[in-house]
Amino acid sequence: MGRGWLNTGGRTLSLEDFRGRVVILDFWTFCCINCLHVLDELRDLEQRFGDVLTIVGVHSPKFVHEADPDALAAAVERYEVHHPVLDDPDLVTWQAYTARAWPTLVVVDPEGYVVAQLAGEGHAASIEALVAELVAEHRAKGTLREGDGPYVPPTPQPSTLRFPAKAIALPDGNLLVADAGHHSLAELAPDAETLVRRIGSGRRGLLDGGPDDARFAEPNGLCLVPDELRATLGYDVVVADTANHVLRGVRLDDGTVTTVAGTGEQFMVGAPDNLVGELAGEAFVPGSKVPSRDVKLSSPWDVTWVPELAAFVVAMAGNHTLWAFDGKEGSVELFAGTMNEGLQDGPLLDAWFAQPSGLAVERGAVWVADAETSALRRVDAAARTVSTAVGQGLFDFGHRDGPARPGALPAPAGCRDAARRLGAGRRHLRRRAPPLRPRRRSPRWRRGHHPGDGARGAERRLRARGR
Repeated sequence: MGRGWLNTGGRTLSLEDFRGRVVILDFWTFCCINCLHVLDELRDLEQRFGDVLTIVGVHSPKFVHEADPDALAAAVERYEVHHPVLDDPDLVTWQAYTARAWPTLVVVDPEGYVVAQLAGEGHAASIEALVAELVAEHRAKGTLREGDGPYVPPTPQPSTLRFPAKAIALPDGNLLVADAGHHSLAELAPDAETLVRRIGSGRRGLLDGGPDDARFAEPNGLCLVPDELRATLGYDVVVADTANHVLRGVRLDDGTVTTVAGTGEQFMVGAPDNLVGELAGEAFVPGSKVPSRDVKLSSPWDVTWVPELAAFVVAMAGNHTLWAFDGKEGSVELFAGTMNEGLQDGPLLDAWFAQPSGLAVERGAVWVADAETSALRRVDAAARTVSTAVGQGLFDFGHRDGPARPGALPAPAGCRDAARRLGAGRRHLRRRAPPLRPRRRSPRWRRGHHPGDGARGAERRLRARGR
């Protein structure tokens, strides 16, 4: 079988344990931003259909580090995964269900048949409609089993910090920490141990207000506002509130939190409703400034002040770009990147990034930790160009039986398009779901293979069968 289960209280599960329930298998990996988006999409489904629906995360690692069981356990805790997770380090279950993209969702009906398979994110509405239909159908047939699922929450361990993401020094010598796991900010004394106060209630959500009422969702990035702007802006710190898809402003004297950019909804590439308010219905134009509260953002992961631009630069991990936020004007613009995922240098709006997650500024350059390409990128603010300082844009698909030959990073834009077409409609496959207790065998997955190749291949096969 796979290496084991998480969130089951030590119990080993099989499909027989889910008979009579609607099951969604979520093939994911914890360093994939699209997979993290799907985790958020599934939360509402878990709450609405919790008595008849079981979600099972099948963790299918892409990188060597993701196959580490301790790292997986930490990720399950950090991202608050509230359903059973099968650890599938050899990708045996991934192969059994012919998954080819991160993430892939497979819907299994209460009688054990696969009825739909969708690749990519943004399928929440379609899956919700499908689950509601399956529940009604099998309740009428008498094949639906209602009640609690197999999820067993782990015992919480109290701690001052839980998955701290970034720390900055405050003017008084204290430290402010983005306490992502506690959905709050923690102010520490200069000894970096003594908790002075907490800003945020600690409950996941999006709510402005005082330090005891405000809510964050996995805040990751922090940036101190320059002295000369604090009085004008009315806040002292900018926070990249990642899972809320917004930027927040925090006033240090009383801990008041205000949303300064974003709507709380995720920017979806190609969607017609990324602009709201007076701009609703208009097309989003890269490089054009728009009011900061009238545009959706996508998983802002870090934020830093760039004096040469007189603006804050935001690592927008969710759509592989960098944005500029002008707090004085109350505007944002797409500053660098095309929203294609990959590694390509050149002029700002022609460059490709892949999940930019960390930022630093030095002498007119913005340094970007470009996570999915394992590269360090340099943005020259004056020349308005992007170059790669470290890394070659190679994926390392090594696994436990030894490192693999890295494959050159392909152009995943085509992968995303194929995934959208593949999952655009409901695919009634009506085939028995393979077991969740896979036989041990050597993985047939070709390392260096990108999921887009499989998505395109699956699409060709569907066309050949007339689907």
